[in-house]
Amino acid sequence: MFSFRTTPLEDQLDRTLREGRVGCFCTQNCWDTARRRWMYDLFSERGNLAKIFIPREAELTPGTNHIGFDMESLSGLDAVVVEIQDVGVRYFNYTKDVMHLMDMLALLGDEAPSLYIVDHINPAGRVVEGTIPSVSAEMFVPKVAHRHGLTLGELVNLYSSEIGATFPIHVISARATDSNKQLLPWSIAPASDIPGMFTCYLYSGGGLWNNTTITPGIGTSRPYEYIGAPFVKPGLPLDIPWADGALLRPCSFTPAAGRYAGERCYGYQILLTPDKPYHSLLHTLRLMRWFREHYSAFEFEPAFWTKLADPVLEEYLRENISFDVAAEHVKLEEQKWIRKAKRYLLYDDQPYRIK
Repeated sequence: MFSFRTTPLEDQLDRTLREGRVGCFCTQNCWDTARRRWMYDLFSERGNLAKIFIPREAELTPGTNHIGFDMESLSGLDAVVVEIQDVGVRYFNYTKDVMHLMDMLALLGDEAPSLYIVDHINPAGRVVEGTIPSVSAEMFVPKVAHRHGLTLGELVNLYSSEIGATFPIHVISARATDSNKQLLPWSIAPASDIPGMFTCYLYSGGGLWNNTTITPGIGTSRPYEYIGAPFVKPGLPLDIPWADGALLRPCSFTPAAGRYAGERCYGYQILLTPDKPYHSLLHTLRLMRWFREHYSAFEFEPAFWTKLADPVLEEYLRENISFDVAAEHVKLEEQKWIRKAKRYLLYDDQPYRIK
């Protein structure tokens, strides 16, 4: 059973939410701006809060976080209420945690609690970038484009179809949530490595650097805007790839955490321009091929190819096909994804690709 609801969470009359044992699965983005409380405080006040599932670390701790849970912690619950801020890219860890949660609930069968999603606006908008996984991809990743253009509620709608979920799923509209009316979707940082309004526009490509020997500025205040490594030569080479919607400038930085923590790195800052949209994934792929051609120390980790999940784009990075061939492949895949995505939309505005 699937339902899409247009009234706030606290107005829902379901007995499972009023009287049942409720588990809350959330991040710092579950702050209720109108009532000045956390989402889980609603159930604490009602006296039926049974579990809280939250990230292991403080919200701005450098590094990538997850929300921990297991089958035992889910057993006996009547409802699980999820409120996180998805960032519009398929490899975002907290969203993968939600998909993992759905897999666990599916295994519980008739004993599974109902799932409630308090939806939020996608800070990366409805823009689509990239391809649908065509080979084995990361675990708990739905078959969506790299930058998918959906909300979490729409992703859950899609993923429930992919796994054949039979437990009840209810999505609370983003338009019914006060924080969506009072805050921009990046006002509260969705994760420690997604700190600002521009980060989500860079993450669809920038997130792939995490599985290479180039750091995307993790451990700095501007992750995914800065890329570099100790082995990169200072300066701005004439042949480095540029892209519409962005400028490059040479920079240096010393990460406080993550890869190359405490080491001085040289590289480039990606500066978004206001006049044109920026296709982060395609630009990142061009930059990666350039680094591979110019620096023997630049390498792809094995996990990179699972994250990319596209043999055609892999062939481009291995220098076996041209950029024009790769870009045409991405165009066709984006069109394919948009057609698929329309079946799972919960709102009137449509996903679209950068032309």
